[in-house]
Amino acid sequence: MSQPIPFIDLATQRDRIRPRIEARLARIMDEGSFIMGPDVTELEAGLSAFGGMQHTVTCGSGTDALLMPLMAWGIGPGDAVFCPSFTFAATAEVVGLVGASPVFVEVLPDTFNLDPAHLRRTVAEIASRGDLTPRAIIAVDLFGQIADYPAIRAVADEFGIKIISDAAQGYGSTLSGEMSGRWSDVVATSFYPAKPLGCYGDGGAIQTDDEELAAVLKSIRIHGMGSDKYDNVRLGLTARLDTFQAAVLAEKLALFPEEIEARMRVARRYGELLPAAVTPQAISDDIVSTWAQYTIRVPGGRRDAFMAQMKERGVPTVIYYGKGLHQQTAYRHWPVGGNGLPVTEQLCTEVVSLPMHAYLDEPTQDRIVAAVAESLDAISHTA
Repeated sequence: MSQPIPFIDLATQRDRIRPRIEARLARIMDEGSFIMGPDVTELEAGLSAFGGMQHTVTCGSGTDALLMPLMAWGIGPGDAVFCPSFTFAATAEVVGLVGASPVFVEVLPDTFNLDPAHLRRTVAEIASRGDLTPRAIIAVDLFGQIADYPAIRAVADEFGIKIISDAAQGYGSTLSGEMSGRWSDVVATSFYPAKPLGCYGDGGAIQTDDEELAAVLKSIRIHGMGSDKYDNVRLGLTARLDTFQAAVLAEKLALFPEEIEARMRVARRYGELLPAAVTPQAISDDIVSTWAQYTIRVPGGRRDAFMAQMKERGVPTVIYYGKGLHQQTAYRHWPVGGNGLPVTEQLCTEVVSLPMHAYLDEPTQDRIVAAVAESLDAISHTA
């Protein structure tokens, strides 16, 4: 029987860097620098150099990284923050947590990222209504692919609102050689273990070129501290990245550029080999994606049958996402732009993700591609 195929392979990378990580962790144990130790400072400097932004503020999770800028900007009740519905809950969750209103926007059917034209119509609609004040856009770099930030920036500038790049899946993705910070006020990312750049627990980071904002974010990160932790000048959080996770990330960051290249190679090969009956997420030649997921569309109501056939062949598949946020219980009372989100709702019935990671070798990928062809053939004969 063939060996099981992992959906994401964390073990190969772990084994590659294990001695260096263990040496760092042993040093931290000896020093006792468990909170805000020197590895945190080292990581923040490394991330600033990698991302090309002046200030990096690490934090406890990707959700913290989205929440903290909203808090720093004073966004709250009566304010509107625009985000896609085709994303993970954290994107809109943080908006609700500060008392503001997420407003759900359509995505494009090929890239699955925010539709700038629908975004502009939705912002204009909310602005003209007058019951909510447009304050910010959270654009998601879905499945690792950078969003259309030049077009999104144009909308933000027209209405005088901020942009947060939700790069939890796409940190390191570029458009014409530029990362999302080129156009965004803030870049927020997650270091959850399954992310392209992940730690061995929860973690996140915020990047900005705004020095004053960075200072406020650092205060929010530690209970709204002022001159010291017992001088609290604002409401804050316990949102520090612990030193152990910073140590892990410092070692992983050194590998990250070559791993992005490897993910691009795997994705190109998928695109060359997969049968025409499935449609992958589209990517243009001027984009480098981190390919957090490799997602295809299986149309015609055949996705569940396809996934069952893939499972029989020992190939794992996962749905990201089976429901838009605007369809979920916690979010369905918030506004939806325009005449609804038909593209999002269609994608939710068709998308399925195949195994993807930087260490996916060609024989394993061949086996996955063969399973896709066999599964499609099987369901076409039972339709």
